[in-house]
Amino acid sequence: MYVWARLARVAATKSRRGPYRFGDEGRLSFRCLPTDIDFNMHLNNARYMMLADVGRIDIFMRSGLIELARKRGWAPMLGGLQTVFVREIRLWKRFEVVSSIETWSGTEVIGKHRFVLDNGETAALIMTSAGVYDRENRRFVQIDDLVRLLGAEITPRDVSEEEKIFIASHKGMRSLAKNKG
Repeated sequence: MYVWARLARVAATKSRRGPYRFGDEGRLSFRCLPTDIDFNMHLNNARYMMLADVGRIDIFMRSGLIELARKRGWAPMLGGLQTVFVREIRLWKRFEVVSSIETWSGTEVIGKHRFVLDNGETAALIMTSAGVYDRENRRFVQIDDLVRLLGAEITPRDVSEEEKIFIASHKGMRSLAKNKG
């Protein structure tokens, strides 16, 4: 089951968090519920991905991307992700999902979602590769063009060494899936 109630809460409270500005972090607070856990009594690995989706959708709503995408027939799409788990999130524990757009190049956006415990420790980190697909023209949108359409005046920072490793891993996995699928 998807986290529809949480997504509805995020949508209903987006104005309280204000507009998302590139370079900012989106922060959403959650509690690990019985519907989130596996037999180890901690947050299920699939739930991390779903809550990262909620963090991404929050950024999309607050930046104006959802509205722009609907008007233009575009679809934000996740290309892939990589996750590392560092600490567990136990049943009933509070945590935050801290989401950000890190940088972009061409049609690819690199995002990050940190799952942060009450004591400030990172429980998990998810890096994502995504883009925005223009259905009518059957191509991905140049992110620089998208950023300008959203009214932002920002240029992407250089890709970090960690992001280069992620991108290389992502491209390798994509090649493997296409060639040996």
